[in-house]
Amino acid sequence: MRAGDRAYRTLRAEILEGALEPGTVLQEVEQSTRLGVSRTPIREALRQLAADGLVEANGRGTIVTAVSRDDIVSLYELREALEGKAAGLAAQRHDDEPFLAIRERLREAPQLLAQGEAGLAAYFAIVDELDDAIEAAVANPFLASSLRSVQLHSARIRRLSRHNPDRLRAAAHEHLLIVDAILARDAELAAHATHVHLHMSLTNALATSAGAD
Repeated sequence: MRAGDRAYRTLRAEILEGALEPGTVLQEVEQSTRLGVSRTPIREALRQLAADGLVEANGRGTIVTAVSRDDIVSLYELREALEGKAAGLAAQRHDDEPFLAIRERLREAPQLLAQGEAGLAAYFAIVDELDDAIEAAVANPFLASSLRSVQLHSARIRRLSRHNPDRLRAAAHEHLLIVDAILARDAELAAHATHVHLHMSLTNALATSAGAD
């Protein structure tokens, strides 16, 4: 892997996980020393992160962007349009096998969520697998590209619920309902289940962000 790609993936993961908080200044020299690469790969990584909307330049240098309540609402408006449509299309076009496997794993989510950080990581891996399965079932490169962009920013918001066990258990059940609707080939129900999940996730994200203000 190229040094620039490695630096990009490392910095992106740290931003999405909250290790690099909004407002953090990312200086080329400091980051090149920390990550053990030259300044050129860091510069490349910062350009990619800026294109993703995860960092921006200001008078102090390059900083990690903040996620405001308005940003959260705007993102969920787009998620509802894209993910609801994608779930409906997946219900019409999917192969059963990947969704059957995901359903079995989601049924184990309550046990995983009781296992601390390792279980939480395993649960989020299932959610990512579901996103990938829906994207593959839809088989629409334009929709897939838009979904990936939305999911990148959703990952920053998702960590707001990582310390809310009740919300995580509810979300796991909501994901299971989406999978069941897809397997039933009920496009309307799949879209509706996605709408309910996103509504509940938005409500939680706004409540959590209000508590942090």
